[in-house]
Amino acid sequence: MSFIIDGLQYANWSEKIFRQMRDGGLDAVHVTITYHETFRETVLIIEKWNRWFEQYPVLIFPGRTAADVQLARDTGRTAIFFGSQNPSCIEDDIGLVEIMHTLGLRFMQLTYNNQSLLASGCYEDEDTGLTRMGRAVVAEMNRVGLVVDMSHSGERSTFEAIEHSTRPITISHANPASWHAALRNKSDDLLRALGESSGFLGLSVYPHHLKDGSGCTLQSWCDMAARAVELVGPKGVGIGTDLCQDQPDSIVEWMRVGRWTKTIDYGEGNAANAGFPAMPDWFHDNRDLAGLRAGLRAAGLDEATTDGVMGNNWHAFFEKSFGAQAAPPTKSDRAAE
Repeated sequence: MSFIIDGLQYANWSEKIFRQMRDGGLDAVHVTITYHETFRETVLIIEKWNRWFEQYPVLIFPGRTAADVQLARDTGRTAIFFGSQNPSCIEDDIGLVEIMHTLGLRFMQLTYNNQSLLASGCYEDEDTGLTRMGRAVVAEMNRVGLVVDMSHSGERSTFEAIEHSTRPITISHANPASWHAALRNKSDDLLRALGESSGFLGLSVYPHHLKDGSGCTLQSWCDMAARAVELVGPKGVGIGTDLCQDQPDSIVEWMRVGRWTKTIDYGEGNAANAGFPAMPDWFHDNRDLAGLRAGLRAAGLDEATTDGVMGNNWHAFFEKSFGAQAAPPTKSDRAAE
């Protein structure tokens, strides 16, 4: 049986959710610990997670390497991998990239919808690509083993991240725009380039990213997954639900607004639907993850490809992404050869 890995969640964490993860057989999950928080605020969230690890050691533990996914499977627990949806946690200090990695961060988005110090977000009128600092930070992320995530970035910025990064990048939670034309979803050309660079796409079940929104059917989603496999490749697609379970509507306002505006930014919603949308009836929590398998097979994916989408592909991506990159040989090393 394949691993079950979710490439992005931002739940209102509790013992109930941790137990649902176990009931659903979830081996690993990438959890958001930063939206707009500063470095120090992010550290406070890591402290909170450390308390949960102490309180629920038979349910969850901190994930640092791909081997922790197998450890989770062997011990009946869920490995928790930290990620940031915004580079705010490194503030304007490239030295914090390595420190955040040391503290357990394994993914960092270069933008969250807006322009950042590193790149342009998908909601900006003009996408100017990676900034000078962005190129430097990508190189540092490559060096230490921190995955470049472009889920909320603009198209030009994402193409440039693919080109500039010496390691494969991810779009951890989005879908093909040719299936549903949300600003956050990605063009076929971009997804092909992602696949050609051995990058990774996590498929979202967040209703604003879905054709027909909350009314999206499981079969429609799985047919979309099969199309994504054609675009990116059978080894480059997994699940990144973007599940925000049990969060109050005030949190979605925080996601969109942060500290950058005094007014409400409705993002992919509108004033009539400002809170979290209702989830589709086939996916409410982690206990529903295993049920995606039958839909993927019905969409025409063979067993090995289905196993990959369910989690084996993420596991392989973790193996090549989380370790430090070997330093180039020095002059003395080359002379010794």
